[in-house]
Amino acid sequence: MQIDEKLLNKLEKLSALKISEEKRQSVINELSEIVNFVDRLNTLDLSQNQATISTLKGGTPLRVDKEKTAEVIENVLKNSPSHEGRFFSVPKIIE
Repeated sequence: MQIDEKLLNKLEKLSALKISEEKRQSVINELSEIVNFVDRLNTLDLSQNQATISTLKGGTPLRVDKEKTAEVIENVLKNSPSHEGRFFSVPKIIE
């Protein structure tokens, strides 16, 4: 795929960007290099390689969650204007 002015104009419109006239040729060259690199990657024969799902044997290690509910509730209610038990106390607005 060749990057030209027509394609660059379309990319500008799709990305809602405006590329200045001084940088247009530079951007075209950079995008062309990226597309050529991806084309080279597509030519690689990866049929003998298996996809790597994880670098860790046995999967992702999980941490044990510790419940901190009581501490959090106490800290939040300590900073509230008024509360009843474990709940905020607010003025009644519906009769």
